Amino acid sequence: MTIDITGLPHERITFCPSPLAELGAALHALAEPAHHPRLHAWTTTTAAALKPELADRLHEADFMWNSTRSDILLPPRPRETLAEELDDLDRMDDEKYVGSALEISCNNKYTHGAPSPLVDERMRRRVLDLAAARGPRQTAFAERMLADPPGTRAWIRRLLEDCDEAFFADTWRRVHVQLAADARHKTELMRRRGLAEAVADASAAMTLEEDAQGSRIVVDKLVQGRTRAQGSAVTFLPTAFGWPHLFALHTPGWQPVIQYPVPARDLGGGASVAEVRLRLEAVAHPMRMRLCRSLARGSSTTSELADAYNITAPEVSRHLAVLKKAGLITTQRRGRYVLHQLDVAVVARLGSDFLESVLR
Repeated sequence: MTIDITGLPHERITFCPSPLAELGAALHALAEPAHHPRLHAWTTTTAAALKPELADRLHEADFMWNSTRSDILLPPRPRETLAEELDDLDRMDDEKYVGSALEISCNNKYTHGAPSPLVDERMRRRVLDLAAARGPRQTAFAERMLADPPGTRAWIRRLLEDCDEAFFADTWRRVHVQLAADARHKTELMRRRGLAEAVADASAAMTLEEDAQGSRIVVDKLVQGRTRAQGSAVTFLPTAFGWPHLFALHTPGWQPVIQYPVPARDLGGGASVAEVRLRLEAVAHPMRMRLCRSLARGSSTTSELADAYNITAPEVSRHLAVLKKAGLITTQRRGRYVLHQLDVAVVARLGSDFLESVLR
């Protein structure tokens, strides 16, 4: 996914924490705790302490932060307080607000833009169909939003304010210092060493590309998309609750916003989508899987592997070349022998790298 920033002054590129964006990330973690093993203690404790009435209301509106993240939860101009950001939301017109809140209706049209279900009957039917697949309470919520946008918007604001009172205000006090420090570090890095360094430091899945055609921020995701930041700005929002997700708001008519997880180098290999695909394809072959069994137990030469599996040495070499290209084996020379061994650390990360790439 690319964000064209050609000609955009670096002063228009900001790193700043957002309480609303962090609340959205926290609500997603509560709705999908399996995505966030690092947050197990927080999600378990917080969910257990929720009053049943608040938990029911969160369930009713959870498609705003469950399988996707509504763009209204990624503010382009972060404020100091949640109340200020909710005030900004109140100033958004109904068509734009409802179209974003019910983003489930336009996943396949997101990059090109989709009409609001308030003014387009086809999108309205699509919203109701997709809401129905999520349950009767979600359907009722979508119907209420389409029938009474002002009333439902007020209901959503009260819901977010109640979350703030119940658990998020305390959580925000604890994580805000970390997020603000990360944003200051990225800002200083951009000033001293350039945007490319700051972008790469924010996530190994992001790069800055510059050539004769211009400058682009490239986000390594399975989804495809393009947007332009000319005439607006780009906002980077650090999150303590986001890993493994990397959100990039890029719908037409909206300022680009990227929410990136604060670095946590202890888990995951930070592999690109292409690397994960290459490694999965490498180990999917039954013979290469059998070779990996031997290579995991110790180093072996090509001839030893050929003898063990009753195949020719050239055939072993071809399989080893695939594994080596995928970065799954190491090779060292010992005298006249070349020994191959499985890189157990890389293979052990494959599961978490795969999960991160599909959820990013």
